[in-house]
Amino acid sequence: MTSRPESQDKQASTSRKDQVRALLKAFETGDRAAFGAVNRQKYIQHNVTIEDGLPALEKALAAIPPGDVRVRTARVLQDGDYVVTHNEYEFFGPKIGFDIYRFENGKVVEHWDNLQETPSRPNPSGHTMIDGASDVKDLEKTEQNKKLVGQFVDDILVHGRMDKLAGYFDGDRYVQHNPQIGDGLSGLQKGLAALMKAGVTMRYDKVHKVLGEGNFVVVVSEGEFNGEPTSFYDMWRVENGRIAEHWDVIETIPPRATWKNDNGKFGFA
Repeated sequence: MTSRPESQDKQASTSRKDQVRALLKAFETGDRAAFGAVNRQKYIQHNVTIEDGLPALEKALAAIPPGDVRVRTARVLQDGDYVVTHNEYEFFGPKIGFDIYRFENGKVVEHWDNLQETPSRPNPSGHTMIDGASDVKDLEKTEQNKKLVGQFVDDILVHGRMDKLAGYFDGDRYVQHNPQIGDGLSGLQKGLAALMKAGVTMRYDKVHKVLGEGNFVVVVSEGEFNGEPTSFYDMWRVENGRIAEHWDVIETIPPRATWKNDNGKFGFA
């Protein structure tokens, strides 16, 4: 078996990222040429408020008044056939979200997303849900970083092994973009204590997918927030083998009876 030259792999990676960027921007500009990246015969939709297929997506977008959509992509990663974007949107109000697209035979065939309304003000440390580091680095450490973050989620978020928490961080050096929580482990502990005092509950039950490129890792999980079934999308930046920065988007999963497709929020292979 002959391996592909590194230059070809890099070209394919850039091409897929650019196609997804253009596709997202087309929601704002109306550039229908960008939708050529999508397989019209096979487009599996995991946003449960939209029907399967590209025509259903185009119909939903056509219902939005012209000029009422804005899209800014802050980060884009590729992991094999998957491209992940971290975006700032304006449609029916300001939102922050993650989109995941899966390619097959050179075309987009599947889509997942998670959306959250943009907070009216920064978090206790002055960060927004979208600002911060964005350069993808340390490509040779991709698998190592995915393993580290996956273990962190399993230890801390799923199983609550808080005695292991400090081992994942470089002291109190931790930049936090969650709207309710400040920087550092000290900020994390203070924020979680405040949520508990307010009676807010949060539980991670299952990790569905871990995707990453270089120093960025995205984890898609399922659980509960304040008693409601919830989809958690978390992005971490890793630096020197320690977790250094975090962004997240939390979305309530609507009742099954309201879904427009049967694919569900997850369904990763």
